[in-house]
Amino acid sequence: MRHQPLITCAPPPPLVAVAHGSRDPRAAATVEDLLDLVRRRSGLRVMTSYLDHAPPTPGQALGALAGDGAGEAAVLPLLLTAAYHSKTDIPGALTEVRRDHPRMRLWYGATLGPHPLMISALERRLAEAGVTPDPDTALVLAAAGSSDPSANATIGRMARGWRGWRRVVPAYASAARPTPAEAVRGLLDAGAPRVAVASYFLAPGYFADKVRDESLAAGATAVSAALGAAPELVEIIKQRYTEIITLGDQAAVG
Repeated sequence: MRHQPLITCAPPPPLVAVAHGSRDPRAAATVEDLLDLVRRRSGLRVMTSYLDHAPPTPGQALGALAGDGAGEAAVLPLLLTAAYHSKTDIPGALTEVRRDHPRMRLWYGATLGPHPLMISALERRLAEAGVTPDPDTALVLAAAGSSDPSANATIGRMARGWRGWRRVVPAYASAARPTPAEAVRGLLDAGAPRVAVASYFLAPGYFADKVRDESLAAGATAVSAALGAAPELVEIIKQRYTEIITLGDQAAVG
């Protein structure tokens, strides 16, 4: 009896997720909840890392993988817009990893947003806050804000592409105007019967709390929670990972 050769498939490259990091412990807990859901729904080995305020750094996470014998990894920024962190900080960290582990192949993916599923995730959180699309309800899309004009422009395009509400306007918690409170007051002054705020934040923390408090004080009917472990974000992460692996050498860094 002739034996067929045993065909084995190499495991998929591990995913190293890079979050911003925060002094607020709720942020890391939320990121872990999201990535636990990714692990359960994808079967991937997923490592968490943070740019600031919490360990491990991307370099430490990738170094640990290299120490375990991993020869490759897919790196995904858990950031909602492409700005300084995704364009400079993370690539710089990966260059250092490549220098320390020259045989390790690294692929770098796109930020989570913009993505068509983001609006679905935001509307999920708004519905949980008791608000659904309504021609009598205006909406403020509140993001952290950035010194990178292209990042702020991305939020503006998201707002313009949203349908089902009286009006949707972008606002920024820092670095750009209007602030969410200014946007809420402007919409009310323009005659909107109700104004709600969609929080375009991955996790709770200083900016999310600031937006909530100031928006409610300005007259907002409701402010949604941070996106967190929304199923839509899990799908986006899985898609981004697939994009990295499909691109292969085109997405390699270092």
